[in-house]
Amino acid sequence: MSTETTTATAEDLHPQTSATASQTQEPLRRRLPDERKAIVHHFSVGGHEGYLMVGLYEDGQPGEIFIRMAKEGSTIAGLMDSFGIAVSLALQYGVSLKVLCGKFCHTRFEPSGWSGNPKIGYAKSLMDYLFRWMALKFLPQDPSSSPADSDIRIMEAAPSPALAASSGNNGSNGDAPACKSCGAIMSKNESGYRCENCGGTSGDLQ
Repeated sequence: MSTETTTATAEDLHPQTSATASQTQEPLRRRLPDERKAIVHHFSVGGHEGYLMVGLYEDGQPGEIFIRMAKEGSTIAGLMDSFGIAVSLALQYGVSLKVLCGKFCHTRFEPSGWSGNPKIGYAKSLMDYLFRWMALKFLPQDPSSSPADSDIRIMEAAPSPALAASSGNNGSNGDAPACKSCGAIMSKNESGYRCENCGGTSGDLQ
């Protein structure tokens, strides 16, 4: 009798705790319809080619992504496939694309290089390219906002290696490679090449 009385008294004393527990729910997942529109985009960064497929909600906003690299079975292909699943779940559970782009734009790691996309230019990594492309494609771009007011800064497209080579040093760097760090055309430096922009070197010539 005393145990039952104590339990009833505890519930009576903490009605808000009981109500809160009953109202606790799992996060809501907004799934895409079985039949949905999608955009497929081909990309190439530093010689690594692949396809980005973006599944869209009815309002045209992305709800899932699939990243397929050309070299199936490679470590990069497996990582990008898993990363695409994680991003898809984040989008469907309510994480905004603006937040994701703000986190992954301008991340720097290999492979990196010229993308061939005139709106992006040099990509610092695969993540950098993919999320800068998605920001340009799906996020509103306000030309009147200053860089300080923008949460996501899309780097202006760097000039192509051929254009940069022809515009400086009287064309003497026509065969020079692009710097892996900043994308600028390097200058001949004794036994190798040196970047005048960031100071990086290409190492000794073979």
